[in-house]
Amino acid sequence: WSSDVCSSDLELALRAVVAVVPLGLLAVTRLIIDAVVAHVSHGSALRPDFWMLVVVEFSLAVAATLLNRVVDFCDTLLADKFARHISIRIMEHASRLDLFCYEDPSFQDKLERARVQATDRLGMIRQMGQLVQQVITTATLAASILFFSPWLLLVLIACVVPAFLGESHFAFLGYALAFRLTPVKRQIDYLRFLGASKDSAKELKLFGLNKYLTERFTELSDDVYKENVGLAKRRLWATAALSLVTTLGYYGAYVYVIYETVSGKMSVGTLTFLTGAIAGASSNLQMIFSTFSSIADQSLFLTDLLEFFALRPLVVSKPNARRAPRPIQEGIEFRNVSFAYPGTTRHVLHDLNLHINPCERIALIGENGEGKTTIVKLVTRLYDPTEGTVFLDGVDLREYDLEDYSSQVAVIFQDFMRYDMSAWENIAMGQISERKNMPRIEMAAKKSLADSVVGKLPGGYEQMLGRRFEFGVDLSGGEWQRVALARAYLRDAQLLVLDEPTAALDARSEHQVFERFAELTKGKMALLISHRFSTVKMADRIVVLEKGQIAEEGRHEQLIARGGRYAEMFEMQASSYR
Repeated sequence: WSSDVCSSDLELALRAVVAVVPLGLLAVTRLIIDAVVAHVSHGSALRPDFWMLVVVEFSLAVAATLLNRVVDFCDTLLADKFARHISIRIMEHASRLDLFCYEDPSFQDKLERARVQATDRLGMIRQMGQLVQQVITTATLAASILFFSPWLLLVLIACVVPAFLGESHFAFLGYALAFRLTPVKRQIDYLRFLGASKDSAKELKLFGLNKYLTERFTELSDDVYKENVGLAKRRLWATAALSLVTTLGYYGAYVYVIYETVSGKMSVGTLTFLTGAIAGASSNLQMIFSTFSSIADQSLFLTDLLEFFALRPLVVSKPNARRAPRPIQEGIEFRNVSFAYPGTTRHVLHDLNLHINPCERIALIGENGEGKTTIVKLVTRLYDPTEGTVFLDGVDLREYDLEDYSSQVAVIFQDFMRYDMSAWENIAMGQISERKNMPRIEMAAKKSLADSVVGKLPGGYEQMLGRRFEFGVDLSGGEWQRVALARAYLRDAQLLVLDEPTAALDARSEHQVFERFAELTKGKMALLISHRFSTVKMADRIVVLEKGQIAEEGRHEQLIARGGRYAEMFEMQASSYR
C-alpha cells in the first residue's frame, strides 16, 4: 500500500469495519450464552448452528486484531507524511519571509511554536481517526441499548457530558499557559544549548560560567514546572470528581440490567449483551469526549501554525516584474535614501545619494553603526528603503523580479554560514545550480585559495566539515573564510558584495587573496566593506560614511591628501603598526 491510500480512504474504511466488530461480538456471544444456558438448565439440544456461531465469534476476534494492526500501520505512515509535509511547508514559507522577521523576538516565538507543531501534533492525526471509529462503535452500541431501554442511554449520556465540559475547560487553560510560557521556554532552550555547545565550551571552562548558567536554567525551568504542576493539580481534582459522576451512571445502568435479569424479564444472554453494550457505550462515550477535547486542545495549538503561515513578506516581486538587466548598463543609484529598521524610529541612513557605476569597485568604510551593512542590505534588497529609491539602470529596484535580481548578486558576509556538509557542498552553496559541476567548484576553490585547505582534508572534497556529524573535521576561521570566498568565485553574478571578506585571514593569506581581487571583480560591480586599509586601497573609489551620510569619497591618494576623516582613520591604523 502507498502512504496516500493508507492515509485516507482505506484507513477510514478499516476503522469503520473495526468499529462495528464489538456489536457483532456481543450479538454472537448473546446467542451462544443463551444456547448454553438452555442446554444446561433445561436439557435442550444445542441449536444447529451453535458451533458455527463459535467459529464466527473467533473469526470476528481475529479480524479485529488483524485490522487494528493494519490501522496502526496506516496511522504511522500518515503521521510521518504529516510531519514531513508540515516541515517542508514551514521551511518554504520561512524562506520567503522578510529578513526583519528574523530580527524580531515575537516572530522567533511564532516560528518556534510553528516548528513544534510539525511533530507535537502527530497525535492529533491518529486521534481524528480514532474519533471516527469511536463514534461508529458508540452509535451501534447505543442503538442496541436504545432498542432495549431508551432511559439507559439517556442516563449514560447525561453522566458523561460534565466530564467532557471539564476536559474542554482545562484544554483552553493548558493552551493559554503554553502560549504564555513560549518566551521562557526559548530562554531555557538557549541556556541548554549554551551549557552543552562547542561554541561556548571554552568560555564556560575559562570563565567558570557553568554554575551560573545551570542556576539560571534551574530557576527558569522551576518556574515553568511550578506553573505546569499547578494547572495539573487543578485538572486532576476537577476531572476526578467529574469522572465519579460518569462511573455512577454506568453502575446505575449495570444494576438496573442485573435487576431485570433476576426478575426474569431478561435472559442471561441479553444480560451479557447489555452489560457489554453499556460498558462499551459508556467507555466509548468517555473516549469520544476525551478524544474530542484533546483534538480541540491540539487544534488551539494549530492556530499558531496557521498564524505563522498567515505571515506575508513585504519585500516581494510585483506581478509581471522585470528581469534584471544583462549586462547592467548604468549601475546602481541611491537617490535621497533614508532607512530605519522596522520597529525603530532611529534612521541609520539619512537622505543618502550614491552611484555605483558598472565594473566599479567601491569600498565602504566608517565606524560601526554608520550604515555600511545597511547599504548592502538595500542593494541586495533584503530591505526596501524607508524613504527615497534605489535604482538599477534607472529603474526602481522594486520593479525587478526579486529572485531573478538575486541571481545576479553574490554576497559574502562577515558572519557567513559554515555548513556542516561536505567541502564541495559548502562551495556549491554559492551557486547551487552548479552543485554537480565539479570542475567549476574546484576552479572556484583554486581562485579563493581554498584548494590548499581541501588538499589537507582526509576525504578531500567529500570530507564532511564541522563537528556536528560523525567523521566531521572543523576548520580554522581563516580556512572557513577561504571556503566562503570560493562561493563568490563560483557564483557568476554582476554585483559582488564582500563584507569584511578577509577578517579572519592572517596578513600573508590576505595578501594572497587580494592579489586575485582584480580577477574576482573583473567585469563586475563590487561593493567592499573592510576595516583594513590595505584592502580598501585596492578600490576604485572609497566612500566614508558618518552619521548615515557620505562624509567624503574619492581614491585613497585623494582622501589622504585631503586630510579629512579618512586620512585620520588611516593614520590611526597605520600608527599601530609602527
